[in-house]
Amino acid sequence: MTAIPNADSLFDKAQQVLAGGVSAGMRINPYLGKPLYVERGEGAHLYDIDGRRLIDFNMSNGAALLGHDHPKVKAAVNHGVELGIICAAETSFHEELAAKMVEIIPAAERVRFSSVGTEVTIVALRIARAATGRSKYLKFDGHFHGLAEQWLYKRKDPLDPVSPVVPSSDGVPVSGAAEVVMVPWNDVAAFEEAMRVHGGELAAVFCEPIHYNAGCIPPADGFLELLRERTTEHGAILVFDEVLSGFRTHVGGVSAQYGVTPDLTTHAKALANGLPLSSVSGRADLMSLLTPTGGAIHSGTYSGHLLSVLAALATLDELSRPGVYEQINATAENFYAQLQSVFDENGVQVRVQGMGARFGLYFGRTDPVTTWTDATNHDHAVNQQFVAECNRLGVAFHGYTKQGPPGHAGFSLAHTQADFDETLNVVDTVAGSMGKGQKAKGKG
Repeated sequence: MTAIPNADSLFDKAQQVLAGGVSAGMRINPYLGKPLYVERGEGAHLYDIDGRRLIDFNMSNGAALLGHDHPKVKAAVNHGVELGIICAAETSFHEELAAKMVEIIPAAERVRFSSVGTEVTIVALRIARAATGRSKYLKFDGHFHGLAEQWLYKRKDPLDPVSPVVPSSDGVPVSGAAEVVMVPWNDVAAFEEAMRVHGGELAAVFCEPIHYNAGCIPPADGFLELLRERTTEHGAILVFDEVLSGFRTHVGGVSAQYGVTPDLTTHAKALANGLPLSSVSGRADLMSLLTPTGGAIHSGTYSGHLLSVLAALATLDELSRPGVYEQINATAENFYAQLQSVFDENGVQVRVQGMGARFGLYFGRTDPVTTWTDATNHDHAVNQQFVAECNRLGVAFHGYTKQGPPGHAGFSLAHTQADFDETLNVVDTVAGSMGKGQKAKGKG
């Protein structure tokens, strides 16, 4: 009799006590049909409860940019434990971290900390509404700004950029859709028309300046500049949501990389290398609208938890070292080109598209992915085959959904050349099998 893997047994037990068997909806990898149960992480590797070592290309949904169990981050957290696990209090470390962020992030004249990305995007919208006296906001198709009510809207037909805006979750009021203006990313004509019609009604324009939540869709040439110009003209607040894009390509984020400064920006994920910490930062006059100096409410017992603040200080020290981003971007350019070459040589139709430390794999496509519609038009069945086989051979990719875009993957500063070489060998094996299968189907 074959032994039942520990992961299968644990998932059976978890479904009896956890809603859906998990602590968060996307913890189940839809391509595997269960969560990846982890015992520990070290550098670029995860070790699951069945004793397997996997090279990790999810990296805590992008949070662990330095790698798992980073010694300086661990030392910082241990220091916070020794100080008494302080929360709901200010320390000198909060000022130190804010000063560091003001130094490196172009939009940051003032900073406010919170716990998770969703919280700070809500606060950014609240600030924009307080500043403008307006309520509507523009977001781009598929851009992810968290799981609060304000963001849970989508096109009724995701492939039709003019279909009505509707809730994307049960329990979200249909009435909220009236506040949302939605246009396709990188579509100049659609954005210009939206601003012509609604510009005077908009409190804010939100975007992921690199749309990593759909894999990796960079802004078209001049598109961020256009957002900056039109929001200024119409008195709307421009918000770059860098919860995911922050620190991937440049220590100052996408705004520093492209030289376009928004009014407000949000950060989380890689900010504290896996510890829960988020921030909203921006112009001093806008940030002064928050309590206690203004009337826009923000507070929280766990906002800027000391353990996370100390972890963030250690993280930014590492990311600010000379040559770090030259290393990240050179590694990215080399690895993505090699990955594409392996797929091409095995006859597997896929587009590898990445910038800095994050990338997307679009199976069934070879042309550039420039819009949300492009990203949704990929082959989930082939992606599932790829992810499942890579996982079996020791390389972990996460699957976020079986609908819409493929989600995102990424590497860390802890990934070594040996990790990349091993990964390319695994991908070659998997792609070789997939390529033969595709050829066999073609003959049939």
